[in-house]
Amino acid sequence: MFITNDIRYIGVNDHQVDLFEGQYVVPNGMAYNSYVILDEKVAVMDTVDQNFGEEWLSNLRTELGERKPDYLVVQHMEPDHSGSVRGFMSAFPEAKIVSSAKAFTMMANFFEGEDFADRRVVVKEGDTLELGSHVLSFIAAPMVHWPEVIVTYDSTDKVLFSADGFGKFGALDVEE
Repeated sequence: MFITNDIRYIGVNDHQVDLFEGQYVVPNGMAYNSYVILDEKVAVMDTVDQNFGEEWLSNLRTELGERKPDYLVVQHMEPDHSGSVRGFMSAFPEAKIVSSAKAFTMMANFFEGEDFADRRVVVKEGDTLELGSHVLSFIAAPMVHWPEVIVTYDSTDKVLFSADGFGKFGALDVEE
């Protein structure tokens, strides 16, 4: 899916789930959204549910070509955003994780003690990350959904990566 010249959609659709988060009916499935920003440095925005990790990594590799990602930005620790963090970190051992301090605390709980201490970049309200021409600005958004949420604004393409704040609910490959 085309977003901008440098931002590509690499998410997946799940047509097997009938209840999102165990409570919301999704008759046509659910989209797990993830994006890659291709610049001098490469940033991946969120992962997907671990059941779709291989498909997602394949989507990512297609967009990367011969390149490797420098960063994985984890905006939200709910499993539809973070379920494939461990798979990503195994596939790309040089990459760093960018997230809030609270998200790293949660990672230790989610991933049996693994908090990626040697590969983390902790960000807070107002911090920025330069990728080249793209500058990512981080905005704390606790309790928009969960307490560790950050959203990320790309000032170059004027795109807000909103965690679970906005967007279409359900799979992207069906009309609703």
